Amino acid sequence: MKNIRFIFTVFIGLLIHFKVYAGPVFVSNKSVATEMNTPTGILFNPSGSKMYVTGFSGDTGRIAQYSLSTPFSISSASLDENKDISSVLKRPQDIKFNSDGTKVFVISTKSQIDDGDSIAAWSLGTPYDITSLNVSDDTETPLSLNDPRAVDFNTDGTKMFIVEMSSNRIAEYKLSTPYDPDSKDSGVGISISAVTNQRYQGFGFSSDGYKMFLVKADHTANNANNVIEEYDLSVPFNIKTAVINSEAYNSVPVENEESIAGITFNFSQGANKLYYIDFRDGDLVREFDLPCAYGIISCMNPTSDADDVGSVEAQSSSTKKLIQHTSYPVLNRMEWLRRNKDSVNLTNQNLKLQFSNEILASLSNLLMPSSLTNDNTSSNKSISTNWSYWSEGTISIGKVGDSLSSSAKSINTSAITIGADKKVDQDRSHGFALRFGNDDVKVGKLGSALDMNSLSLTIYETRPTSDNMFMDILLGASAIKTNLINNSGTVSTNGKRNGQQVFSSIKFRETFTKEKINFTPNIKLDLGLTTLSDYKEKGAEGLNLRFGRQNIGTIVSSLGSTIDNTININNGILKPKIQLQYNADLSPSSRQVFEYASNGTTYVIDNINSSTHNYNGSFGFDLITDNGLSITSNYERNQNKGAGHTDAFYFAGKLSSRKDETYTLSLDGIQNFNTKLDYKRSVNGFDITFSSNYNLTSLIPDYGANIEVSTNF
Repeated sequence: MKNIRFIFTVFIGLLIHFKVYAGPVFVSNKSVATEMNTPTGILFNPSGSKMYVTGFSGDTGRIAQYSLSTPFSISSASLDENKDISSVLKRPQDIKFNSDGTKVFVISTKSQIDDGDSIAAWSLGTPYDITSLNVSDDTETPLSLNDPRAVDFNTDGTKMFIVEMSSNRIAEYKLSTPYDPDSKDSGVGISISAVTNQRYQGFGFSSDGYKMFLVKADHTANNANNVIEEYDLSVPFNIKTAVINSEAYNSVPVENEESIAGITFNFSQGANKLYYIDFRDGDLVREFDLPCAYGIISCMNPTSDADDVGSVEAQSSSTKKLIQHTSYPVLNRMEWLRRNKDSVNLTNQNLKLQFSNEILASLSNLLMPSSLTNDNTSSNKSISTNWSYWSEGTISIGKVGDSLSSSAKSINTSAITIGADKKVDQDRSHGFALRFGNDDVKVGKLGSALDMNSLSLTIYETRPTSDNMFMDILLGASAIKTNLINNSGTVSTNGKRNGQQVFSSIKFRETFTKEKINFTPNIKLDLGLTTLSDYKEKGAEGLNLRFGRQNIGTIVSSLGSTIDNTININNGILKPKIQLQYNADLSPSSRQVFEYASNGTTYVIDNINSSTHNYNGSFGFDLITDNGLSITSNYERNQNKGAGHTDAFYFAGKLSSRKDETYTLSLDGIQNFNTKLDYKRSVNGFDITFSSNYNLTSLIPDYGANIEVSTNF
């Protein structure tokens, strides 16, 4: 027997290696005959340290709880308690918990209430601990004599599903109170075929609700009648959308005849194990390995999971947005140079922002050497190379709505850009910029996310092409590192992915001036190529995916206009500005190929592209006063045509009341406004900085302050 089992295992391994689908592979049995002579249902706690079997002996209903020294390994099970619940239920059929294990549900074909069908619920003093169950402290819901054989709930407990043997249907009930069967509606159902020499004895969903399994048990000592059917649902936990797989799984016992019941998986480990009950003479719990997640008959199709598709789309769109986010500060700088071309000092600091990302927060403090200050001291004017230094901090938030195939995405981007440029002549300047960026994207509602960090280097030049027409051009490259989390609700996988990017932007703009109002129409083209590396997920053996290398092309054309005005005020100048822009994304479609790491089943997501059209609008102002006060403010909205948008806002101000003294105030955000106030003074060659920050919208005041002393050697 051992040799036969070894040969069978090797054969299955070869099938998997050559990407031929292989079904369940037997691992072990666990006898529960001592606890009950008719086991019917099986379940585990999320960690796999406890196993629960429900069933009966005659009219004595029971729940047995076992401890497992090895998670999800039934061969390591030892009995904790065999709870007698016959004072409530005589013939239990299935068992389930609520989401946190504080309540257990048992469905039965015979209860103490007129020997009728019912489902009983108990609250547990200790989550997932049946030993804390007080049998008399139950609530019971009659089920109208439909011979219930199995029960399950959706993820949040707002739906209950029951297999009704006598009516040959699976019923779906909405619960007005989650996990409260008493609050169920009249229900809807789907018909299942009437069976001969079989009984419906098990039922359950995948954790995401896209697969449904139905167990048929043999009733005539014919193992061919033991069948597990698989249904695919186009809408999760909506049985009206269920379509049965043309193939079914026929149980093949290692020895003896069997009648199967119950069904469950090791959900928190990726559902790469199957468990069911044999309630014939052996009274066994049976354990099988699966080639992939829920792979009894076929693997889960990741392309039907909206969060999986949303994650792939987010990776693609984030790299494309990176080109725009990297280009904007540089283009803003060239426009700022044009608006302030008559200024003597072209150093411009918009860096004073509070970043939630710790790396960027540290960089915002570190990247402020004295040569990049914006004061009018002699040290700034004496730079022999005549380079002007600038910086810009940006924070944006956004959301992209869901689609038929993809989950919604919320996007938070923060970045620091520092640069240097110099005038070649009166109208021509060139320079370079370095950007540190972070994109945090949440996908769906279960916790899937990506965290993308990027480092970009850009060289740029602005020059006239005629009397009033100018060309802004930039070339750049980025290095990308992304951490990814893919959460299915009960288990998550993670991965790391690198990328490289080259990009270019060219912008033509012509300025028409009437009095002090400038009208500047412009046209812009963004080009880029991004390559993302292949990577393999970790965390759940049955769910881990291996992604191939992906190439993403970017072609975005823009048409817009800027209006700015110079207003003389007392002791200074105010320069308001408004910009409107239309963007057309003409990028070629991208394609992501991936497969299950466990068996090589390949899937493809085609036509990956972001919104093809969007609109961009912004308004803000520059304020420069004779007494040393300068303020820059800008709000920007990028609206996709159809659904999705991003918002960005920054504000920076500086006051130099005297040569050795500077005050700086900054404000950033859209929903949570963080402020920062700096006071800096130079004393005998030392720069002394006092900083304080406060969140204007926080319910809990959070004050912070620090003192920094620095000098140049």
